[in-house]
Amino acid sequence: MQEIVTLVSCGGDPLRAQTQPNWARAPWLEQYYCPHVLNASQGPRILTTHLPHHLLSTALQGSKAKVIYVARNPKDVAVSYYYFHKMAKFLPEPGPFSDFLNDFVDGAVNYGSWFDHVKGWTSNAGNIHNFLYVTYEDMWQDLHGSLERVSRFLQCPLGEEELASAERSCSFSSMRTNSMVNYTLVPKEIMDHSKGQFMRKGKIGDWVNIFSKDQSHSFDGVYASKMADCSLAFVWQNPEETTSLNSRTDAELPTRQAA
Repeated sequence: MQEIVTLVSCGGDPLRAQTQPNWARAPWLEQYYCPHVLNASQGPRILTTHLPHHLLSTALQGSKAKVIYVARNPKDVAVSYYYFHKMAKFLPEPGPFSDFLNDFVDGAVNYGSWFDHVKGWTSNAGNIHNFLYVTYEDMWQDLHGSLERVSRFLQCPLGEEELASAERSCSFSSMRTNSMVNYTLVPKEIMDHSKGQFMRKGKIGDWVNIFSKDQSHSFDGVYASKMADCSLAFVWQNPEETTSLNSRTDAELPTRQAA
C-alpha cells in the first residue's frame, strides 16, 4: 500500500518509487525520524503506521487526513510476522513457530492482538471522515482494481496508461527487486538479510505450509470466538490452489512446523 499510494500520488510515474526509500517517502509515524521527514516535506504527506485505533482516535477527530487501513488474513500474518522476527535484529528471537503462534494468538507480540487491531479500526470506520478498508488479498487478486479504488479515494484519478505503469511498479515481483522497497538498504545490524528476505513470498495461503492440522483447527476456534461480533470476511487460500489442496489426502497435507 505504501507503493500504491506513492505511485497514485505521482500519477503513475515510478521515478520517486525507484529512487527514494519507502521509509523516506512514507515514514513510520512511530519511528523517531518521522518528525524530521515531515518537517522537510511539502504538500500532501504520506504516513505509515501499525498503531491501533485507540492511540490515534483523538488525533483523527475532526482531521482531514485520509486513512487507508490494510488487513490480511491472520494465519498468513502470523507466518509473515514469524519470518520477520527471524531477520529483524530489533525484535526478540521467535523460537519455534508453535511458541510464536501462541504469543500471536494471545496478543503477546508488538502492536498487540491482531483481532483487537482489526476490529478497533474497522468498527470505528464510521467515526473517521475519510476511511478506506482494503485487504492484502484484494491487492493480490486484483491489483488494477485496488489501484483504481485508492486513486478515487485520494482524488487522484489515473488514466489507463498511468494505471498500467503503477501496476507494473507495485507488483510483488517488481517490488522484490527494488532496493527502495525490499529493505536491502537497511544495515545488517538492524535486519539480518542472511536469515531471510523482507519480500519473502507475497502469496495468499502460505500458512498451509507452516501450520499443522491441529494448529489450524485450534486457530479456527479462536478466530470464531474472537471475531463472532465482526462481519469481515477474509480469503484464506489462493482460489487457484484450493482445488489442488482439497484433492490431497490427509497424509499429504502439511504438518511440519517452521525450522
